[in-house]
Amino acid sequence: MNSNPNFFAPMKKPILLYLTTLALAALCGGAAAGQATAQSAPDMSKYILTPKPADTPRINGARVFGVRPGSEFLYTIAATGIRPMTFSAEGLPKGLKLDPKTGRITGRVTAPGEYTVYLKATNALGSSERSLKIVVGNEIALTPPMGWNSWNCWARDVTQEQVLSSARAMVESGLADHGWSYINIDDGWQGKRGGKDNAIQPNAKFPDMKGLTRAIHDMGLRVGIYSTPWIGTYAAHIGSYSDNPDGVNEWIKKGRHNEHYRYQKEGGNYWKDRTEVWHLGPYSFVEADVKQWGEWGIDYLKYDWNPLDYYHVKEMHDALRTLDRDVVYSLSNSAPYGDAPQWMQYSNCWRTTSATRGRASAASGSARTAGCPSTARAIGPTPTCWSWAWWAGVRNSITRSSRPTSSIRTSASGRCWRRRC
Repeated sequence: MNSNPNFFAPMKKPILLYLTTLALAALCGGAAAGQATAQSAPDMSKYILTPKPADTPRINGARVFGVRPGSEFLYTIAATGIRPMTFSAEGLPKGLKLDPKTGRITGRVTAPGEYTVYLKATNALGSSERSLKIVVGNEIALTPPMGWNSWNCWARDVTQEQVLSSARAMVESGLADHGWSYINIDDGWQGKRGGKDNAIQPNAKFPDMKGLTRAIHDMGLRVGIYSTPWIGTYAAHIGSYSDNPDGVNEWIKKGRHNEHYRYQKEGGNYWKDRTEVWHLGPYSFVEADVKQWGEWGIDYLKYDWNPLDYYHVKEMHDALRTLDRDVVYSLSNSAPYGDAPQWMQYSNCWRTTSATRGRASAASGSARTAGCPSTARAIGPTPTCWSWAWWAGVRNSITRSSRPTSSIRTSASGRCWRRRC
């Protein structure tokens, strides 16, 4: 995240960004803060360089998918072409089923192994066929997770409705038909601890987290969430550790917080004061938080602090493995290159730099982004919602997968993937 107090101003207008020549995309779909309706989008024609998909079917997305034995399975056949469209799948392993109208494959596979499934998408103009290899074993995230992250759009002010609107935008824009599948809630969702396990509960901006994840899953997408082993996050919400054994941080006990339990001193400077909670705590609530995320149906975790350390990386890895669902584990930030074998062993992806900063002037269309190519610029009239991190990875903000890829792609944590160096 960025520590510049002016960098993450709350977004005022929704905007959809995508530059498909680099296979990068960002969604700031849905409603602006406090609003329920989207405003008209700017003319994107000069930025969208990829030809419009044909009306005939074409199956897109990953050709290999990893799942652990017994874990909940969700894979949506990504296909462009006019609707209505029907789907079929031959060779599905026992325990999986396909919805022929939506193309969603769900269920659980208990038998380890590799299964080749033959997919088909059909509409009135023709059909498309392609194979999919389902690998049931210990590894997941065999290809880079592709999706959207809330921070670059909404920062700490993110709400449930904004996340839901962005999920709808991913589907309605056609990005889901190209394989984009993750909707990740970044920092700003946290309230205080509670519930049967004394886990982090959402603040008032997220009145029904389980309902939110269910709604996003019903779109064929997956849901991510954010935390840290610090007692406070970069936005000064509570983390998965505490300075007290009951999990109630001192600043909450003393009333030093706003209505969403974000650390805030009376008469203080938030942007300066929040750094006071950026440290590890003596009491871990990792297991409680993971159990809660599993109950909500979380599919992805962005775990964010600096510097990364072996103990806390492994602790979260071990806790996530206790769930009956697969959670892609993404480390953020500033993971040292020299420790790559360690990160590979205990996580699915990791970010090797801090935030790459920059700002674009919408009026002039210019980009001023450290280490970014000239094509990395904001699109549209609102420079507060653009994808600085998505562009940054093209040169110097590299998030690596445990598997190499042949092209630059965007990870669901908002960082960029690249072929392993």
